[in-house]
Amino acid sequence: MTTDIFISGGGVAGLIAACLFGSQGLNVTCVDPAPPVTERDADGADLRSTAFLQPAIPVLELTGVWHRLAPHAMPLHTMRIVDAGGDAALPRATRDFDATDISEMPFGWNLPNWLIRRELVARLAELPNVEFLPGTACTKIFTRSASAKVWLSDGTIRNAQLVIAADGRNSLIRDNIGIDVKTTRYGQKALAFAVTHPIPHNNVSTEIHRTGGPFTLVPLPDFDGKPSSAVVWMEKGPEAARLHALPEDAFNAEMSERSCHLFGPLTLASKRGLWPIIAQVAERFSAERVALIAEAAHVAPPIGAQGLNMSLSDLSELLELSKTLPLGSKDMLGAYDKKRRFAVRARVAGIDLLNRTSMSQAAWIKDLRSAGIGAIHDAAPIRKSLMKLGLGTR
Repeated sequence: MTTDIFISGGGVAGLIAACLFGSQGLNVTCVDPAPPVTERDADGADLRSTAFLQPAIPVLELTGVWHRLAPHAMPLHTMRIVDAGGDAALPRATRDFDATDISEMPFGWNLPNWLIRRELVARLAELPNVEFLPGTACTKIFTRSASAKVWLSDGTIRNAQLVIAADGRNSLIRDNIGIDVKTTRYGQKALAFAVTHPIPHNNVSTEIHRTGGPFTLVPLPDFDGKPSSAVVWMEKGPEAARLHALPEDAFNAEMSERSCHLFGPLTLASKRGLWPIIAQVAERFSAERVALIAEAAHVAPPIGAQGLNMSLSDLSELLELSKTLPLGSKDMLGAYDKKRRFAVRARVAGIDLLNRTSMSQAAWIKDLRSAGIGAIHDAAPIRKSLMKLGLGTR
């Protein structure tokens, strides 16, 4: 069977890729060994959230799914950075970065990942030119100059002009075509969950730095009539495992203290997920007839909502190149690699530095971090430039 594009991986990035290229009229096959979990409280649900930054919205509109997501999305008008690196768990430097400084729109819109999957799967069902095979894995790939051939776990074969590897940080496609990665391990894990709190978030995303990594609360729509936020809590691995195993009441108490009680007592409103934190970049983002995207190409610590937004930039670049160059050609994929690899390396290096600074227990680094937050915020040209850089705009 022949298709224009074969996508290995049915996570959020792979599903967006299938919707994006399918909406442009291309024939697409998308596979994943595990069916997507599309219910909040189901086993295996992805309890993380994604803040789609401004440049992501035109891409989501092209997929035909943004109108489905927008009613559930929480606008992010302000990014609040809090340094609490003193002797007590109290804020000692707080600065607000307001979207109105650089735009008439919010910085972005936050949504839970399980809901994003639900709406993407619903969109795929509307596209007769997209073949979505959940529960099916890619087992082998062979490429030649004219096309690629992929073998599936159901015993069938697909021939494609372009293979998109969206199969994660342990990508089978990447390994099969012999692309190495550089991996940085921090000894950290991230707890991901949702909370309710008595003090409204007022569309403010709050990132609290102490030690171990940031504690970030990102606004969600109200849950059970109470203000709600998605939380990513990064800690050294053993500490994260200890927190993950705590009884709910004890966990509520510890996370309320870690949040400096900025929103009052926090109450767990979902299951807790636990994720390893690494930085990883592939040595190349393309090979013959293959493009790497998302975590097959790059992984970064969850700071500044960069992960999936970098993935959407991957897809935007592939889409633009496909309009002027033959699909899956050497010229198309060479241009993709050249543009995306260098941009991603620079961004991951910046995130790496921020994470190491946030992890540090050294008093002088904490003091430097606290002073730096104020200096960056109070110098308006620097503040605005960094906000635009974080969004990926000019």
